[in-house]
Amino acid sequence: MSLPFSNPLTKLYRDDWLLAVHKPAGLLVHRSPIDRHETEFALQYARELNGGEHVYPVHRLDRPTSGLLLFARDPHTASLLGQAMMANSVHKTYQALVRGWPPEGGLIDHALREHALDKRLKDEPQPLREAQTRYTRLATTQLPVGIEGFATSRYSLMALHPLTGRKHQLRRHMQHISHPIIGDTNYGRTRHNHYFAERFGHSRLMLAATELRFTHPITGTPLHLEAPPSEDFQRVVWEIFARAFE
Repeated sequence: MSLPFSNPLTKLYRDDWLLAVHKPAGLLVHRSPIDRHETEFALQYARELNGGEHVYPVHRLDRPTSGLLLFARDPHTASLLGQAMMANSVHKTYQALVRGWPPEGGLIDHALREHALDKRLKDEPQPLREAQTRYTRLATTQLPVGIEGFATSRYSLMALHPLTGRKHQLRRHMQHISHPIIGDTNYGRTRHNHYFAERFGHSRLMLAATELRFTHPITGTPLHLEAPPSEDFQRVVWEIFARAFE
């Protein structure tokens, strides 16, 4: 049965075992105890794209993150993909707009403390887990806008490659190296976020999942899935990096 409203997901790839879609920013992947009042989820929309049949998410995207989201179409394929994820055999690429000019490339090797799943334990120390992210700087720009006491403001477009899968890993790692992602209300810089919200009329997290590379769990063939960033992401990037891309 079709849902009574338009489907916000875009189908990118489908075969007998896999379904890949583009998820817009602001949509939860599945029901969460943190957002008990939400009624729309990527999972239900993906099911509609799968002919009403169940799908199984094999990785997650934070609610404010847009981009490539992969589902398995049966439990066995989901299990195999889950094992590949745990073995770091699925290579992910994200694009992010960050404050400042990070080095041209590098590795962030910084352990992250787990988030308590039970709110009653939120004040108790949680275990540290190893976490690594590789990054490449794609472009830089400097705007004649004074923020936080500086006469100009610097920003960079980044390619981020998480080597582990910790909660909010990319957002926390970019904060750790003092180059937080624009639009990040948890780990970002408020004044920079406000500038982008005022200039572009919205305040989305400037983080997009753009690529997945892995071996197909059933056929054994290499698979490279791509999802260009959404229009609202690209509009911000093209406007502030116009000179860099000329």
